Amino acid sequence: MPNVTHSLKVAIGGDEAAYELKEILIGHVRELGYEVEDFGTFNAEPVLYPDVAFEVATAIKEGRFDRAVLVCGTGIGVAISANKVPGIRAAQAHDTYSAAKARTSNDAQIVTLGGRVVGHELAKSIVSTFLGSTFSGGPSELKIARIAEYESRLHAR
Repeated sequence: MPNVTHSLKVAIGGDEAAYELKEILIGHVRELGYEVEDFGTFNAEPVLYPDVAFEVATAIKEGRFDRAVLVCGTGIGVAISANKVPGIRAAQAHDTYSAAKARTSNDAQIVTLGGRVVGHELAKSIVSTFLGSTFSGGPSELKIARIAEYESRLHAR
């Protein structure tokens, strides 16, 4: 269990392809001691994952949540969708090393996983690692600032 210094507010959402994984991860994140809000989908009926990803990413951008977990069949679609929201850094992770680096080096606010490609126990480990890691700053700060600079230029047009 990570050292929870303050209660992170975590948003979780996904589509029907990863509905079962989302439900498992909600329970897991609560067991870790974090506050969780489920953004859906709430059953196995088809939904458009960009809608869920955009809603979660917007909630992060607005500061209503500290971190988020998004799931779909591969984790790719929700990552692409969430990254369309200015200021959001969503990183797909299929292993704990990538999950840790997403936070420590890239200051990602959202981790994405694929319900069809990552097993439940590995997904729990990935999410635990992501939520338990912090941005280390250092040389990565310049890189994150450069990403923000490019993003600002593109959205100023």
